[in-house]
Parts: sequence; C-alpha cells; structure tokens
Amino acid sequence: MPDSPDVTEASGKLSQFRHPVSSQQRVSSGGRSKVPLKQGRSLMDWIRLTKSGKDLTGLKGRLIEVTEEELKKHNKKEDCWICIRGFVYNVTPYMEYHPGGEDELMRAAGSDGTDLFDQVHRWVNYESMLKECLVGRMAVKLTIPKVRVIENVGKIEIVLKKKEDISWKFLGHLLENHNSFIPKKDRGLYYRKCQLISKEEVTHDTKLFCLMMPPSTHLQVPIGQHVYLKLTISGTEIVKPYTPVSDSLLSEFKEPVLPNNKYIYFLIKIYPAGLFTPGLDHLQIGDFVSVSSPEGNFEISKFQELEDLFLLAAGTGFTPMVKILNYALPNIPSLRFDVEFVLSAPTSEWNGKQGHISPAHLSEFLRRNSEKSKVLICICGPVPFIEQGIR
Repeated sequence: MPDSPDVTEASGKLSQFRHPVSSQQRVSSGGRSKVPLKQGRSLMDWIRLTKSGKDLTGLKGRLIEVTEEELKKHNKKEDCWICIRGFVYNVTPYMEYHPGGEDELMRAAGSDGTDLFDQVHRWVNYESMLKECLVGRMAVKLTIPKVRVIENVGKIEIVLKKKEDISWKFLGHLLENHNSFIPKKDRGLYYRKCQLISKEEVTHDTKLFCLMMPPSTHLQVPIGQHVYLKLTISGTEIVKPYTPVSDSLLSEFKEPVLPNNKYIYFLIKIYPAGLFTPGLDHLQIGDFVSVSSPEGNFEISKFQELEDLFLLAAGTGFTPMVKILNYALPNIPSLRFDVEFVLSAPTSEWNGKQGHISPAHLSEFLRRNSEKSKVLICICGPVPFIEQGIR
C-alpha cells in the first residue's frame, strides 16, 4: 500500500513528507482530500470509457490550435478545458472520475493548470490517462526569449583511459539535450526498467518484492523520500508511489559487508479489487517494472539535536518508518528503542493492547524525556488513522 507519512515537531506545527495522494490514501492536514466516487466511476471504469470509442473531446477526432481567449471560454463544469504543458484537454467527461473531486479540477478550468498539476499530480502520466481528451496544442505567442544565467550546471569531467595507444577520431554521438538546461519542475520523471527477482509472502495479503536495477545503475533513496512504480494495465500506464524498505525484512537476511544499492525492496499490500497491486502481484520472476528516481522534500536536518522520536504506523504505513529507524537508532545515542503493538481486530489468543488510535493510547505511549525536549512525531497509515492521530 502506498504511504504518506506526516511529520509533527514539538512546536505543534505540522509539516509533511510531501508524498502524493494514492488510490488508498491521502495526505492529511492541508493536503488534497479524496472525494467518494459514484458507483461505476473507478479508474478501471475510466479506462474502459477511453477504450469505448466514444468522442470525449466533442471535436470528432480533430486536433485544433487553442488560443488563450478560446481556452478561457471553457471554464464551467459542463464545459471544462485545461492546459498542461502546452497541451489542452477537455476534462469535462473526466469530472466524475477524478478522485480529488470536481472542485479540484475546476481550480484550473479554462487556464494553464501546469503548476497546479505539478503540486499535486506530477507523478501521474496524464498523457496516457487523458489521451482521448486531447483537444490540441496551445497557440504559441511570439515573444523575446528570456535570458537565464546559470552559474553552476553540475558539469562532470570524465577521464577515458585508452586500452590501445591509438588516436581516437570519434568519441560517439552527443546525447539528446546536450548543453541545455531544463528546470526541475519542467522535467518529467525518469524511469528505469527493473527486474523482479523475488516475491516473499509476509502476511496473507502483504508481500515483499525485490527488484534489481539495470546494469551500471545504483539507486539510493534518501530518508523520507519515495519512488513511483509504473505498469501498463489494459493499455494504460498506471503509476503508484511507494516507499522502499530495507532488505533486513527478508526472512533469510544476512548483514552485507558493503551497502548494495543494486536491489530495491517494497513491502506492498495486495488489494484484490484494486487496479495496480493485482497487476504487480501477477508478475512472474524475471518480469520488469519501471521505477522512477526518488522524490520528496524531507530534510535529514529534522533529526539534529533530536531527543524524542515517536513513530505511529498502521498496516503498511510501517514502510517509511523502516529507514527512519535504521538511521535514527545508530545516529541518535539518546534514543531508547521501545515498541507497542495495538490490534484493532485481535484474535481470541491476543493478550496485548487492542482498539483504535485514541487520546488514551497516545497519552500512554507518547511520553517525553523532559518537558522541553525536541520531539519529532511521524504518522502513517489509512486516512482515519492519520486524521485521528493528528487530532
């Protein structure tokens, strides 16, 4: 299950790991809320509609050049066009299928919604999701090009050693976009194809997936950041965010002599009625999954001079806590590690604590070393769990 942990500091101010909203969860306290969809308005239903051959643009397959004046006219729920990166889409038929609700889409109605899209949906493959809604391109205005001075472009010097003492007349072709500068916000996510090496059952509905990076590729995902997994399902690219976990969760784990960033692990709950996780679970060993570069803005400086650290997790909301624990325990000597398990639906054999997250439970567990100690509280799990925990 994708995870979206929130982070609270002692000041009472709420900050967040900026983790995108998934089909099962959302970021709480200031994030984008999910809206209950009508029956027959799921992502799979939308994919079926786009494959039905129905004219979703109202232009009978024609692509047009759209001026700013024309775009502004289409700013109503029953007639809504949105521009994303120079392409205009008629999102009117998508209104009922949007997990964030109609009001969220209407914020960009009749205008350029690129910045708004990047704030909430940058990871979504809108070209695939909305390809049947494409109206055309925005008309380009002739303007004087802007001049931008870049002081540091991160150039790398490479030394090539010859195996034979001969003259090189050709060093190869330049890569696309060589000597060009593209702001990060204008770049799409970079994916690499990773091979499924193993699937290990952890519980009846949760599995640990191991993916291997391509040759000459190593991926180190910083604490508090996540990646996106991408699969093509029913002809449409589906993308979901996940937080990698440590390989120490493997049943036959042995401590490596050196860190190995060649493999990446995910603890994922399989939803039988879902769209993405059943497709992931049906992959065979040796099949490939596309994995993005890391994203997120959590700063490791949050751990500086930290005296108390509390992690609240429900279900696979545990996944982002793994790296936090692995970092915090050896680097913050004052911390004493303690775990409390509370089951919301215990069996008759369970003798421990039970119930849902509540003020009574939190007041019992969240005890600071001192009244003025610097505290970091992280919470991750299903929406009701997060909302109740923040209250």
